[in-house]
Amino acid sequence: MLLPQPMARGVIVQRYKRFFVDMVLDDGREITAHCPNPGAMLGVNLPGQGAWVSRSDDPKRKLPWTLQLVEAPNGQGGGGLVGVNTMLPNKLVAEALAAGAIPELAGYATVRPEVKYAEASRVDFLLTHPDRPACWLEVKNCHLSRTPPLAEFPDCVAARSTRHLGDLAAMVAQGDRAVALFVVQRDDCDAFSACADLDPTFAQGLDAAARAGVEVLVYRCAMTHELIRLTERIDWVRG
Repeated sequence: MLLPQPMARGVIVQRYKRFFVDMVLDDGREITAHCPNPGAMLGVNLPGQGAWVSRSDDPKRKLPWTLQLVEAPNGQGGGGLVGVNTMLPNKLVAEALAAGAIPELAGYATVRPEVKYAEASRVDFLLTHPDRPACWLEVKNCHLSRTPPLAEFPDCVAARSTRHLGDLAAMVAQGDRAVALFVVQRDDCDAFSACADLDPTFAQGLDAAARAGVEVLVYRCAMTHELIRLTERIDWVRG
């Protein structure tokens, strides 16, 4: 998918109140950008870290700038790009499903987003076909990599994500198919693991869901300043 253009580069001054990030752009302008990520953003919210923002001319917006990409540190004044916009993974997956770019999820007749299920959840996508069981697909954004090339999720306690794993297992129990798809918005990782030290309950829940028949898929992305797209599946390293 194409990112909004043009993009501007700067450095992070501080990220605060979850949805705000102060930056100094490379041209010297000081801005406050919207941060479309409610999580901890561990490793991608550091003062002095390079970052990229897009600008909207919509007069209804309070903040015209939006944080899109952060440069992963590599000890040389910059690094690979990491997507931090949590609104993008569902769009990336929708594009990939339409293009048949996720072989494990190909061949369904219909793809419906945001379908109510379980007691109080909405599944990201429901894939259906008259000749096969329905497939309930949850998408999770992953940006954390403390020790590349290993990607990790989550970067803080993720109770809602843990609940979703139970919801998916319930769909399998009733005879349907269920998939947890982790979208790694970076291209420097070739393996994935649940982050047991930051959220042991989620790590245990992911393993339990897999034992119950929930399929775990992890795809990394190609990252540039102009576009992001799913590229290839990487391994899930079970604890």
